[in-house]
Amino acid sequence: MAWDFYFTRLTYESGDWDVDVRMPSNVLNSLVEYTTLRVDPVERIVALSDPKMLEAPFCYFAGHKLVQFTPAERKNLERYVKGGGFVFVDDCNHDIDGLFAKSFESEIASIFGKRALNKIPNNHPVYSSFFKFEGPPTTGVELNGWGDDLVHDYLKAVEVGGRVRILYSNKDYGCEWDYDFRNKRFLAIDNTRFAVNIIQYALGA
Repeated sequence: MAWDFYFTRLTYESGDWDVDVRMPSNVLNSLVEYTTLRVDPVERIVALSDPKMLEAPFCYFAGHKLVQFTPAERKNLERYVKGGGFVFVDDCNHDIDGLFAKSFESEIASIFGKRALNKIPNNHPVYSSFFKFEGPPTTGVELNGWGDDLVHDYLKAVEVGGRVRILYSNKDYGCEWDYDFRNKRFLAIDNTRFAVNIIQYALGA
């Protein structure tokens, strides 16, 4: 079958990429529930250094620890982003001064320039690509004192050609969506809806 979408998690040598293990299946279930996309139900795990990642319609990159790219990882990320790919990056520490945030932002600056990563406005198309949001939804970890104990009312992005190619969050969405999809029935509002927006935006590139 020719899939419209498959979920690719990027591994990298320096940190802990294997986080929020239930999140991909939860998000994939939401795409099936809300959209007409033909969705591969199995998460794909691909090394950032592997040329196969260049074929992915969407990549997820996350962790808590040091991000220090190898030359091959750096080369593929730059090629993928400048070639029209989309990476959603999630800081699992929820800490703008944490190790993941500081080291990842340093790597991005070295590849794309010091001014490449910027806050996006809360009326950006990613917030209305499917469901309507008034900015980035707040996560539970922002409200319970985890990480830097701040509610981040913005996301950051690297844009190429007027489109977001790297969407960067310090809000720990991966943890927020890391539960069995069958438990969504207990939520007043499905908190994975924003993931649908992110993916629909990515596919619209």
